[in-house]
Amino acid sequence: MSIISEHNEEFEKAIEHFKSEISVLRTGRATPAMVENICVEVYGSKMEIKGVASISTPDAKTIIVDPWDKNNLKEIEKAIREANIGMSPVIDQTIIRLNMPPMTEENRKDMVKVLKQKMEQARTSVRLAREKVRDRILKAEEAGEIREDDRFRLQEELDEKVGELNREIEKITQEKEKEIMTV
Repeated sequence: MSIISEHNEEFEKAIEHFKSEISVLRTGRATPAMVENICVEVYGSKMEIKGVASISTPDAKTIIVDPWDKNNLKEIEKAIREANIGMSPVIDQTIIRLNMPPMTEENRKDMVKVLKQKMEQARTSVRLAREKVRDRILKAEEAGEIREDDRFRLQEELDEKVGELNREIEKITQEKEKEIMTV
C-alpha cells in the first residue's frame, strides 16, 4: 500500500466537506441543504434540523420544515432565525414555511465572495493533508523504509494528486458560481 493511498481518505474528506459547505449557499433556488444542518436545541441537546423534521421544497422559492414532534416548532423556528440564512421562518399551523426573497445582483456577488472563501479553505485543507503525506514520505526515507528514488517518485505522485484535487475544487467552484449568478 502506497503512503499516498493511506491518506486518500483525508483528501476525499476535504472535497466532501467543501461540497457540503457550498451546498448551503443560496442560489436562486430553494434546496433542503440550506437548512438541514442548522442546529436546534431539542430534548436537552443540539441536533440538526434534518434529524428532527422532514424538509421539502414544494417549489423553487419555498422550503417547508415539518417537525416530527410538533412541540419542537418554536425551537426550530428560533434556530432558523438565529442561523441568519436570509430567509424569515413563518409558522403556518404545524409547519414552518420559508420563502426565499429574490436575489439581487449584490446578493449574488456576496455569495460568490463567500464561495471563493470556502474554495480557499478547501485548498488549505488539501495543502495540510499534502504536508502530512510529505512528512510521512520523508520519515519513511529516513527510517530506511523507502529509497531516495522512491521518495522523488512519491512526491511527484503526491503533487499530481494535489493538482487533480485543486482542479476538482476549481471545477466545483465554477459550477456553483454559474448556478449563483444565473438569474
